[in-house]
Amino acid sequence: MQKSNTRQIAPKPNKNGFLPMKINPIRKVLRNESMVEWKHINWRKLERRVFKLQKRIYKASRRGDVKAFRRLQKTLMKSWAAKCLSVRRVTQDNQGKKTAGVDGIKSLSPEARLKLVAKLKPNSKVKPTRRVWIPKPGTDEKRPLGIPVMNDRALQALLKMALEPEWEARFEPNSYGFRAGRSCHDAIQAIFIAIVQKSKYVLDADIAKCFDRIDHEALLKKLNTSPTIRRQIRAWLKAGVMDGKQLFPTSEGTPQGGVISPLLANIALHGMENRINKAFPEMSKTMRETWYHRKGTKFRSPQFIRYADDFVILHEDIAVVQRCREIISEWLKDMSLELKPAKTRLTHTLNEYKSEKPGFNFLGFNIRQWKVGKYHSKQGFKTIITPSKEKQKIHYDRVASIIDDHKAAPQTALISRLNPVITGWSNYYSTVVSKVTYSHLDCLMYLKLKAWAKHRHPKKSGGWVSKKYWQTIGGNNWVFATRHEGKNRMRLRSHTETPIVRYVKVKGEASPYDGNLIYWSSRMGKHPEATKRMSTLLKSQKGKCTHCKMYFRESDVLEIDHITPKSLGGKDDYKNLQILHKHCHDEKTIEDGSVVKYT
Repeated sequence: MQKSNTRQIAPKPNKNGFLPMKINPIRKVLRNESMVEWKHINWRKLERRVFKLQKRIYKASRRGDVKAFRRLQKTLMKSWAAKCLSVRRVTQDNQGKKTAGVDGIKSLSPEARLKLVAKLKPNSKVKPTRRVWIPKPGTDEKRPLGIPVMNDRALQALLKMALEPEWEARFEPNSYGFRAGRSCHDAIQAIFIAIVQKSKYVLDADIAKCFDRIDHEALLKKLNTSPTIRRQIRAWLKAGVMDGKQLFPTSEGTPQGGVISPLLANIALHGMENRINKAFPEMSKTMRETWYHRKGTKFRSPQFIRYADDFVILHEDIAVVQRCREIISEWLKDMSLELKPAKTRLTHTLNEYKSEKPGFNFLGFNIRQWKVGKYHSKQGFKTIITPSKEKQKIHYDRVASIIDDHKAAPQTALISRLNPVITGWSNYYSTVVSKVTYSHLDCLMYLKLKAWAKHRHPKKSGGWVSKKYWQTIGGNNWVFATRHEGKNRMRLRSHTETPIVRYVKVKGEASPYDGNLIYWSSRMGKHPEATKRMSTLLKSQKGKCTHCKMYFRESDVLEIDHITPKSLGGKDDYKNLQILHKHCHDEKTIEDGSVVKYT
C-alpha cells in the first residue's frame, strides 16, 4: 500500500498559547438554542446532568461547604438543561398547567417554550399573582391561592431545583410535609412508632394562618442565600395579588399556589424540632437531676412530628409537654406566627385528661390506644389508628352527592364516576385498621344505590330492580355491575376490596438527592396511594420509564399507557400496559398519531 502524501497540518496555537478545542457538532447545535426543536431534546441527558448537580449541592450542604454549594447553585441556574426541565415541568407535567395567571396565558406551544427557556433568568421585575378561591373539604370556608404567570412559574421551578437539595440536607428528620420522598403516611407511622410501647400525653397543635402571616424579613434572613436568589424571592413575596380587578399589596405571608411556596414555608418552620431537643436533651441514668429528669432513670426527648403547619408533641410527662407548648409559642413569634387556640388540644393517648377524650386526629387519621388484657398485649393496651369520623362523613357525603347527581344517568356513567373516588379514598387509608370502616361505608353506599335504582323504576318490584343492577361475580351475588359479560362489563368497586398493607416509614434522614435511586424507585410501588396496577407495573419495569429509560423519582408525574392503543386493537391487560412519565406519554401519543395538536 502506498502511503498517503497528504501532510497533516498541526493546529496553530492562538494568541494566548492554547490549542483550539475540537467542538462536537451536536454540542454546537445544542449551544444554539434556536436550532433545537422541543421534541428532539435529549431529556434523559438533561435530567442526568441536572441530577448530578443537585446531588453535589446536597452533599456540599451536608458537609457544610457553603462556598461549594452556592457555586453549584449558580451553575445550575445558568444551565440550559435545568431551564428546559423547569419549563417542561410547569407547561407539561404540572397538574395546574391549564390555570392562567394575570396575563391570561394557560399553555405554551413548543416554540414558545424554547423562547421562554432562552429568556429564563432571575429578574426582579415580576407580575402579581392571580387570586383564586378553592373550597376547603368538609367546611364552608375557602382557601386563597395565588397563581403566578407562566414565566414566574418556570423561574420558581428553576430556583427550587437549586434550593431544595441544599435544604433537604438540613431539614429535621421528623418534618414530612411538602418534601421530596416523604408523605403524611410517614408522619402517621412515626407517631405509631413513638407511642406503640408507651402511652403518652399529646399536644396536637395548628399554626394560625401560617402561609398568610410569615414575616418576609425573618424568612429571607433564615434563607441566608446568594444575593441573586434573595432579590428574586423578595420580589415574589412583595409582588402583590390581583383579586378580580383590584391589586392588593403583600406585606407578609407566602402565596399558596406557587411552585416554590411549599419550600419557603418549610424553611420558615425549620428549627422547631431542634429547639425542643435543645430544651430537653436525652439523658442517661447517671446524668444530673433536673426538674424533668430524676437521677437513676433514663430521659428521652419529646417526640416532635410535623407535617407542614400541623404538628404533634408526644411525651409521657405532662409538665414537659406543657413546657414544649410555651417554647414553641415563643419560637413562632420570631416568624410573626402563633398557635391557633381552636385547633390546639392537650390530651392523652390512653386515658381521659381534663374531660378530653383519649386519642387525637391528625392528617385525617384517628390515633388512640385501648386498654386490653395482658394476654393480648404486654403493655396492657393496643394502639389503633383508623380513619377519622370527620373524613368518613366527608367521603360518604361526596359519594352520596355523586349518586344524587346521576339520577338520570346510565349505570355505566355512575360507576365510572364513583370508582376513582372509592379507590383513592380506600388506598389512602389502606395502611391502618380500616376494614370495619370499609364495611360500614359499603353498607351505606348499598342503601344509597338501592334508593337510586328504585327511583329509576318506581313501578317495578324489588326483585326485578336487583336483577337489573346487581349481578353475581365470583361468588358474590350483590355486585353493582352492568349485565355485559366479559371485559366489557363495568362493576363498582367496594371499599373492602382494598387490602390492608402496613406502611414502611422512610429511612431516617434519607433523601432522593442522596443518589440511592434503587431505594427511591422501589418505594414508589409500595406507596399506599399507588394502585395495584401501578405497583405491579413499577415492579416489572424495575422502577424505570420504558420510554426514556430513566429511573422514576418521587416528584415525577406518572401515567399508565397502552403500548398498542385501544383504537388499533390493543387489549387492557398487563402485557399491553406500561408506566411512563407524563411528558414521555405525551411524546408517545404524538408518535402513535393519536393527536395532532401539541401537548
